[in-house]
Amino acid sequence: MESEEFLNARKLLDKTQKEVAELLGVSIKAVHSYEQGWRKIPSHVERQIFFLLSRTRSSDKTLKSCWTIKNCPPQRRKNCPAWEFQAGKLCWFINGTICECKSQENWQEKIKICRSCEVLADLL
Repeated sequence: MESEEFLNARKLLDKTQKEVAELLGVSIKAVHSYEQGWRKIPSHVERQIFFLLSRTRSSDKTLKSCWTIKNCPPQRRKNCPAWEFQAGKLCWFINGTICECKSQENWQEKIKICRSCEVLADLL
């Protein structure tokens, strides 16, 4: 996540730097540094920002699950944590999901795929 995207997310959440710092469990100075581009935004902060943005969507009932959108075969669904926990609208949030036919090694690899996926795009 880049600094401009972080700033836009904070504005979409309609939060001050202090309020978003409290939500993320970081200092106001850290939020300021993220927005100015002085500090890299940690994975856990990026993940939480996406989660908070996803919860602001009023059309959550109209969103489809990832396995429906991606037309996943039953065997892949069976091995995927998103299916196991019936979290197809939050698949981008769960580690170990089987995206692009394999589980991703880390958050950076996973979010790179998720950013180009309509499941996350529909939420934001």
